[in-house]
Order: sequence, then C-alpha cells, then structure tokens
Amino acid sequence: MSTLISNIGELVTNEPGIGEGPLGLLHDAALVVEGGRVAWVGPGSGAPAADEVFDAGGRAVLPGFVDSHAHLVFAGERAEEFAARMSGQPYKAGGIRTTVARTRAASDEELRANVRRLVDEMARQGTTTVECKSGYGLTVEHEQRALQIAGEFTDEVTFLGAHVVPSEYGDDTPGYVRLVSGEMMAACAPHARWVDVFCERGAFDADQTREVLEAGIKAGLTPRLHANQLGHGPGVQLAVELGAAAADHCTFLSDEDVSALADSETVATLLPGVEFSTRQPYPDARRLIDAGATVALATDCNPGSCYSSSMAFCIAVGVRDMHLTPAEAVWSATAGGAKALRRIDVGHLNVGARGDVLVLDAPSYIHLAYRPGVPQVAAVFKAGRQV
Repeated sequence: MSTLISNIGELVTNEPGIGEGPLGLLHDAALVVEGGRVAWVGPGSGAPAADEVFDAGGRAVLPGFVDSHAHLVFAGERAEEFAARMSGQPYKAGGIRTTVARTRAASDEELRANVRRLVDEMARQGTTTVECKSGYGLTVEHEQRALQIAGEFTDEVTFLGAHVVPSEYGDDTPGYVRLVSGEMMAACAPHARWVDVFCERGAFDADQTREVLEAGIKAGLTPRLHANQLGHGPGVQLAVELGAAAADHCTFLSDEDVSALADSETVATLLPGVEFSTRQPYPDARRLIDAGATVALATDCNPGSCYSSSMAFCIAVGVRDMHLTPAEAVWSATAGGAKALRRIDVGHLNVGARGDVLVLDAPSYIHLAYRPGVPQVAAVFKAGRQV
C-alpha cells in the first residue's frame, strides 16, 4: 500500500539539497510513503497517485522525533524524591538504587507493560524512534531480562549494567566492574547494540569506565557514555578516544572537551529535561554548535532525574534556556538523534528514508518552541502506518 500525504504547508525534510536552509524546507509540498519508506517527495502540484491519501490541511510536517537516550525498563516512581529536590535537596545519583529494588521485584509483565505505556506515550507525541537502556537490574539475570524486554519495543537497546554500584557490592566497585565486564557482559551483549557507562562521581571513574566499554567493544557492542553531567570529569574525553557514538549530558565542559567533540564523530546529546527536573545549569548548546560539534536532543525519560517523554518539551527548553534556534532544536531532535544512533534511515524525509512522519497541528515547526506545553500533534506515521 502507498500513502500520499498531501497539502503540506511546510515540510521539514532535513535535506538542504532539496529545500530551503538547513532543514531543507519545502512549501506547498507532498510526500508518498510506500512499503514503509518514502518513495517520493516534492511540490504538491506534482504528487503522484497513491492507494490512500492523507490531507495535511496546510499543516507543518516533519520527520518523527528520534529520542536517543531513555531508560524505560523500570518499576515504580520517585515523585517524593522530585519533591525533595524542589524543596532544596540536591540531586544524587544514588537514588537510582531505589528504582533498582522495585525493578528487581517486578514481574516481566509489569515491566513490559510499563515500557509499552511509555513507548505509546512517546509515539502519541511524535517520537517514532527510541533508544532504551537497561540499568535498573544490576545483576546478570535482571540486566539480561531488561534488555530482552526492551528489545520487544526497539532495535536501539543499550546495556547499562554500569549505571551505579548495587548495594550488595557495598564499597567493592572493582568487584562489580569485573562482574559487568565479564559474566554480565557475556550474558547481555547478545541482546544489545550499545554499551553505556555512567562515568560520574558517585558512579564509575575513568579507569572503571574504560574497562567496561572496552569489554563491550570486544563483545561487539558500540559505546555511548553518560558524561560530564554532575561536574567536570573525564567522560567526554574518554568517549571521543573510544569512538563512542554519543556523549550524553555534557553539562560541564572544558574548552578541551568542546574541541574534542567538535573534532570527532561523537555526538553531544543534550538532555534539557534533566536540568529542568534537577535545577542544575543547562548545557551550553550554543557553545557546542558554534565550535562545530554535532548536537542531539533527547528526553532521558526515567523515573528519577527526568520523568518526561516529551521531545517537544526538550525542543522548547533547548530554545529558551540553551540558546538553540528553533531550527537547530528541531534538527537536533530529529537528524541529530539519528546521528547519535548512527542511523541513516530516520531523522529525515527523503526518498529511501523510513516513513516516520509527524504532522503538526500548526503551520510551522517553529510552533514547537513558540507554544510550549500545548498539544500540537495532528497525526503520526511510523513506517507509513498511522499510529
């Protein structure tokens, strides 16, 4: 079956060669999706016939959002922790252990239902590609289980056994790192595409991070990294050195960190919902982009530091508080996320791309930042099927 999306007032293709500016804007446009892929894109007056027609009604259309950082396999919530932070208590990574206990106690079906709920919630808001991490099990059995459940909903599955040190290991961080790099890696690598580490004070230092990432690379996984969230540290430099697809958070960066990212293929994935929810300083996206680094936006949806699944919210905050232009923020939430996942089939709308399409109930992509908090999704298509 083929579907013609007609009467598009403004089409964001993210292909500068076929439209205006960095977003490749086309006006009075149309596109055809056939067999799950974009088969034609161009002026509405030249659109070919198709089996079905969806009239966009002059609205804006853009690629589905690509959320390249999320933690969705968990049980319970941490609303009281959030309330405490808003009352003046600082964010501490150790709160993760609260979710670990609840996740271990949950059944497979409880975890599966929660992931399904969040993925559906994301899709209704225009997110058509999502990365999902483990990290709330922290035993061989529970990490493997989390990855298997995540894999039922996305191909972008990340092994995050090195999230924090579980309570049963007490002060024996080296012992836990050996477990993650050895037995846990062997059990989990077949169920993941990526390996990640929380390289931060209170979690894992540079040597421990290197040990886990190098074990993951040896097991066939590609590294990505939680880096420089809570303070200056070695995470970004290590991510670049090991060829990580992305360094995520990037809140506290030195000039050397910015230069390293700009001179590499490692994407700086910024997670503004975390800063919103923890009252930390926002990353300086303007500094990164002006230096030539590639920037992505993602939600970091998780029950502790950011319980939001809204990419539109991230765009609005990115524009308001991180000094992105509306065009840069939309690119970062679509094409930038695709680069962070090393995907060439999503994040853009050109012939051959997956037919992931977001129809805004607005005349322009600018409204995503211009009208924060307002529902603006008119329709979402994933691989050509309306969801």
